Amino acid sequence: MKKILTIITLFAFFLGYSQLANVADGESISLRIHYGFLNAGTANLTTKKVNYKGVPHLYVRGTGQTTGAVKAFFKVEDLYESYINIDTELPSFYVRNVKEGSYTQHFQTVFNHDNNTLILTDKKNPANGSKVIKSIKGVQDMLSCFYYLRSKTPAELKVGTVINMNVWIDDEMFPFQLKVTGTENLKTKFGTINALKIIPSVKSGRVFKEKEGVTMWVSNDYNHIPLLLKAELAVGSLKASIDDHKNVKFPLKFTK
Repeated sequence: MKKILTIITLFAFFLGYSQLANVADGESISLRIHYGFLNAGTANLTTKKVNYKGVPHLYVRGTGQTTGAVKAFFKVEDLYESYINIDTELPSFYVRNVKEGSYTQHFQTVFNHDNNTLILTDKKNPANGSKVIKSIKGVQDMLSCFYYLRSKTPAELKVGTVINMNVWIDDEMFPFQLKVTGTENLKTKFGTINALKIIPSVKSGRVFKEKEGVTMWVSNDYNHIPLLLKAELAVGSLKASIDDHKNVKFPLKFTK
């Protein structure tokens, strides 16, 4: 189960400025997580428009936790926060505070996009202080990368689209590529809805079985909200499906 909520968080969040109005103030999206046949947990994303250091930002909060029988033998309580600059589409401040069984981590990152550096603080080990790290132009964090994708219009995010980005995770930079491979009518608890099928290229090894072991589906409209995610892990399979949605900007077209 370790890092399962990290996977959900990484591939369950999207946005950017050009279509920032597409994400309503107070939007909430919940996902139900299944690990094999077990009802394993939930993940929730909320948004709020705020001023961060006097500049308009979108504040995104992501939480994840195990539930039921899974929680009894492996407790997960994950918190992610990101302040995304509305004008630049880039993150200004990012928090990852996770408790996954005996594993705990609490990092805070301040981004300086003017000179491509970031300041990393390990809040779990404050004696280590903060360190300045050389970054990459246009770097996203684990939440802002998902919301960046939601900035794309249906004409920009269509079958055949390939998007490359660099994502800051914990204390390391990772290159990711996302490919829109098709569309399909997806069945959900709310009905059937047309969805884009997206395959992220991810690093295989300890977590994933193979380089492209993750597939996700988002609504094929201006919302681009996450509907379903499937991941083949080195120790089983995971599925996350939409469980609730509130204050979505555009009506979702479900059919029975």
